[in-house]
Amino acid sequence: MIMKNTIKYIIVAVIAAFTASSCEKFLDRPSEDSYNESNFYQDENQCIQGVNYLYNSPWYDFIRGFYRVGECFSGNYYMGNSPYLQFTVNGSDKELRDMSSSLWAVNSHSSVVYNRIKKSDIDPAVKNMCMGEALTWKAFANFFLVRSFGEVPIIHDISAELATGTYNEVYKATKENVYDYTIMLLKEAMNLLPKKVANKDGRIDFYSAEALLAKVYLQKAGVSGTLNQADLDEAAKYAKDVIENSGRELLENYSDIFRLQNNKNIECLISWHWDASAQPWTAQNSFQSDLGMNGFDEFGDVWGQWNGPSVALQEQFGVSALMDPATRSDVDTRRKATMMLAGDKYDYFWTTNGGFDYLRFFYDDNYGPSGTTNASDKSMNSPTGAACVKFLYGDGNDHMAALGVSAGRMAYGLSTHILRLADIYLVYCEAKLKGPGSSTTDQLALDCYNAVRNRAIPGAVSAKTSITFEEVFKERNLELALEGDRWYDYVRVGYYNPDFAVADIQAQKRNAILGSLNDVYKAYYENGVWSVPESVYYNTEEFTPSADAIKSKLAALPFPSEDVVYNPNLGAEAKEFDLSTITF
Repeated sequence: MIMKNTIKYIIVAVIAAFTASSCEKFLDRPSEDSYNESNFYQDENQCIQGVNYLYNSPWYDFIRGFYRVGECFSGNYYMGNSPYLQFTVNGSDKELRDMSSSLWAVNSHSSVVYNRIKKSDIDPAVKNMCMGEALTWKAFANFFLVRSFGEVPIIHDISAELATGTYNEVYKATKENVYDYTIMLLKEAMNLLPKKVANKDGRIDFYSAEALLAKVYLQKAGVSGTLNQADLDEAAKYAKDVIENSGRELLENYSDIFRLQNNKNIECLISWHWDASAQPWTAQNSFQSDLGMNGFDEFGDVWGQWNGPSVALQEQFGVSALMDPATRSDVDTRRKATMMLAGDKYDYFWTTNGGFDYLRFFYDDNYGPSGTTNASDKSMNSPTGAACVKFLYGDGNDHMAALGVSAGRMAYGLSTHILRLADIYLVYCEAKLKGPGSSTTDQLALDCYNAVRNRAIPGAVSAKTSITFEEVFKERNLELALEGDRWYDYVRVGYYNPDFAVADIQAQKRNAILGSLNDVYKAYYENGVWSVPESVYYNTEEFTPSADAIKSKLAALPFPSEDVVYNPNLGAEAKEFDLSTITF
């Protein structure tokens, strides 16, 4: 975190800015052989290049925590005996340590880059743009920190902390302080960033920061224990401006959002843009390795077949792995773009091999990625019968066709979209509501909700004339499932109505399907007959998290143990932080 590793972060921030390279023009570095602080950030190109790595490298160690916290805690993703599934995670957990370290790395790196560029003598417009991007990334890191760990220190200027030598003595600030600080960062970023109507270049702009600001205000609204109308109004105001003036639009086809060729698309407001060339190593995307099935690509780097989208998430979409694919009611296009089930085929994976067939993948030994054969044992091992789709890019040929460069072992260039326009549509809807049990007829909220639903089920949804909180809360999950965000919906509601969050989580089917679902799938593939014996059923007895365990994690995840050792103040009461001391 900030204690033990702060000096490392500040050094790495400078080195990474000078040495990282990329296959995409967006991430290109200058061609000079070597740089140091005295000869870098000397022109517009160097300043832009110096910001680019904030879009990937320092976030890399957050990948696994991002998924475990966002989706496993929330009940969307099944990971066996994972402490994130069972609400037993503690400060010794490796993924939690990596998550914390990564978020503090982003915080530190962003400060270093901001300060270096602030001193540069370049065109003011470019200088402001780069500084605004750095502040937005710093804000996003703080937003993840406060939603995950609750009360955390506010570290505004890492260089100043190092100079005083007190970085291992800082106290936690209150949650309200951290939210207010994050808001300050984003408002300053908005003062610096350009307004790019219909921005398609993948870079953060004014509307990106404004969209994040709307989401921060919505999250902050209940932090005192009751909903604050002023915060809801601010969330609605900023979301409305993004919706009406940013030029962003929903893509017509939901699944297109997550394809390689759409890494920079008109719907996505903030994304991690990864570098398949893996220079440095942490610049690349490796989600597919953890979430895909063994043999899904030809690099021998995929091992996610023992986990899968939960039975609870399947039920949210109105489907089940135990349903006959031929008669399964499956009208929401987001389901297939989110998770694979028996009978699913995908024309955008394995494109040179005629597309990807979920069942054939397991039961045809001559069917492999990039047109090759793969006769290794590929039995259907998912304990829920489903497999992840989001965050998968396909095989090597898919990657080459879309990006013009080869993927590698745990190295691919599929962008990870962490703030989308559809999210802001639903932020506006929720900001016009008063929590569980409320409803609204606000016209823009209805338009936003209906737009999200109509894309998901084209032509099959009647326009709503009133929407409830519960409808919006569910819609957020259907729209954003497996995108690392769902747990934070529960955290937000848990601030002011923890009983609602607890009841929703305890009602989920978070366990596995028992018996040999693989035999059911294989028989269906081979003879077209769907038959589920009594020995194959959902496990109703394994585990239901307690209310106390849920409320504890909603309030705050534990700090990594080593951080508390280095700074015992992390175990003390939070102190009010004087935000009037913050300057830019």
